[in-house]
Amino acid sequence: MNYILPLLSVLLGYAIALLLKSNVKKQLKLLLAFSGSFLLSLTVMHLLPEVYESNNSRIGLFIMIGILFQIILEFFSKGAEHGHVHGHEKIAKMPWLLFISLCLHALLEGFPVGHHHDLAIGIAIHHFPIAIILTTFFLNAELNKVALLLFMITFAVMTPLGTIVSDSFPILNQYYVEITAVVIGILFHISSTIIFESSEGHKFNIAKISMIVLGILLASFL
Repeated sequence: MNYILPLLSVLLGYAIALLLKSNVKKQLKLLLAFSGSFLLSLTVMHLLPEVYESNNSRIGLFIMIGILFQIILEFFSKGAEHGHVHGHEKIAKMPWLLFISLCLHALLEGFPVGHHHDLAIGIAIHHFPIAIILTTFFLNAELNKVALLLFMITFAVMTPLGTIVSDSFPILNQYYVEITAVVIGILFHISSTIIFESSEGHKFNIAKISMIVLGILLASFL
């Protein structure tokens, strides 16, 4: 399930976007708010306590490196990791910078999953609306259908690939705490940005607050 859930969530989001064939970004704001809350709660309740139990004095530094690294990635991806894509211009060829930064982000997210099975659920919920938004954006931008399919398939396999790499190379386990701290920084930035960007003008309403609370409650039971 660690491998299947993140993979299926992207493919399902891609399929739904193809069926709807319309701009569904506004309808996904509540789901984005829930996914951001759920992912942040899993990070704070499960990942963060574990890395600090290691008594590594540099944990805070690695978390900040993760935050900074994600900010750099978003310079190239334009915030696609949290559904922040816009524009209606046509795209003649594969947006390689966006592709590489998204895949690198998804790959790193998969590293802690082998030790935290619940994180696979959080990442799957996180990737599902992102896949719908990305597919819809590229359809509207008239990206080549074959390029779009290859883009989404590759994006889908990146998180499971990260888990496989983490499980297959024992040397990475020597640096598990440091790598996980970097991923925590990435997830901190992504999930908090999703929560704030899921509301127009950064204003909260009852529906979005309810979804955020629901995400916190569900994460607390895992």
